[in-house]
Amino acid sequence: MYNDKQVKPLSINKIIGRKPILCVGNSDGDLDMMQWTASGNGQRLMLYVHHTDSVREWAYDRLSPIGKLDKGLDVALKNRWTVIDMALDWKLIYPFELDTTE
Repeated sequence: MYNDKQVKPLSINKIIGRKPILCVGNSDGDLDMMQWTASGNGQRLMLYVHHTDSVREWAYDRLSPIGKLDKGLDVALKNRWTVIDMALDWKLIYPFELDTTE
């Protein structure tokens, strides 16, 4: 089953039967899921992982040919959702980056 954009909330609801309280995404394809989660009652946490580290992983956002994070980034900033910047906020991305000689 295709599971992106407006289909994500439908799939989640079908599987767990209720609106989650935590939602994590990394592209505009997750925006519908994020907005659906945010519309619930009570405290909710919406978190975008912004892929900004082209050296250690992959960088994409507004102008990327794949993995676009454009509209979702605007909505996240407007609604004060948590946005994690991989290059700035993550010391480690993959376990092999651990320095085991210390």
